[in-house]
Amino acid sequence: MSAARPSTQVTWTRTASADLLHRLRERQPLVQCITNAVVTGFTANVLLALGAAPAMTDIPTEAGPFARIASGLLVNLGTPHVEQREAAVEAAHAAREAGTPWVLDPVAVGALPVRTRLAHELVALSPTIVRGNASEVIALAT
Repeated sequence: MSAARPSTQVTWTRTASADLLHRLRERQPLVQCITNAVVTGFTANVLLALGAAPAMTDIPTEAGPFARIASGLLVNLGTPHVEQREAAVEAAHAAREAGTPWVLDPVAVGALPVRTRLAHELVALSPTIVRGNASEVIALAT
C-alpha cells in the first residue's frame, strides 16, 4: 500500500470571500499596473470595483518611484513596447527593494523571443506571484 497523499484541497467559503473583499475595500490598496493596451481599461475597472485604486504608471523614470509607494504592482507582458519594457524592469527592481508585492503575467512567453528574455529578467527579480498558463510557466522554468 502506498502512503496517503496529503490533501491539497483548499476550502473557500462565501464568508471568507466576503471577509476578504471587505478587508480589501477598507484598505483601498494603490495598485500600479504596467499592463497591455488591450486590457488597461478592464483591469482598472475591476480594481476599482474591488475597492482598489489603480494607477497605470508605466513610463520609465516614474515606474520605479511609484512602485516604492504602491501597495502592489502588476506587470503584464501582453503588449510590451520599448518604454513599457524599461518601466517594467525599473518597477520590479523598486518593488523588490521596497518589499512591495508584485505579480508577473508573462503573456505569450516562450512563443516570442523579446518578451521571453524580458520575462526571464523579471523572474530573476522574484515576483510574489506568476500568473500564467501552463505553456508560459513551462517556458519560464526552462
